Amino acid sequence: GIDFEDFREYQPGDEVRAIDWNVTARLGAPYVKKFTEERELTVFVCVDISASGNYGSLGPSKRETMAEVAALLTFSALQNKDKVGLILFTDTVELYLPPKKGTAHALRLIRDILLHEPRGHRTNLSDPVHLLENAVRKRSLVFLLSDFLFPGDLDRDLRTISRKHDLVAIQ
Repeated sequence: GIDFEDFREYQPGDEVRAIDWNVTARLGAPYVKKFTEERELTVFVCVDISASGNYGSLGPSKRETMAEVAALLTFSALQNKDKVGLILFTDTVELYLPPKKGTAHALRLIRDILLHEPRGHRTNLSDPVHLLENAVRKRSLVFLLSDFLFPGDLDRDLRTISRKHDLVAIQ
């Protein structure tokens, strides 16, 4: 995203459309708006590790595929100098790792996705939604990786997450 930072005096070569006419009228000289690009996002990777993710008769299981996608997202975020956190869930939140930077943290996330032994076997999205809504203060980019094979009001849960965070659901 792009955030407004300040005004600066117009210089030849600046985009004419960037002139702020209210400030120009007040100060008697043309001024343009200066913007900065939003950096250092907080990224959360939420992975469904329920029993349905272990399916995969010939090739890799759903869980291994989700770990591969999560690795891609994690290393992309780290390349952009963003923090990455992890939420593993079944019918409850199995594991929560707060956002951090660094390759060692990224490798731990991937290891946990592949090797964490879930206590629950079913899937419910209400606990991760509650965690993202109440415990995560800063607006984040949330990647939800799941096969979406679970009962419940999926639309309501996804709407709840997307009100506070930027949500990308990946099946």
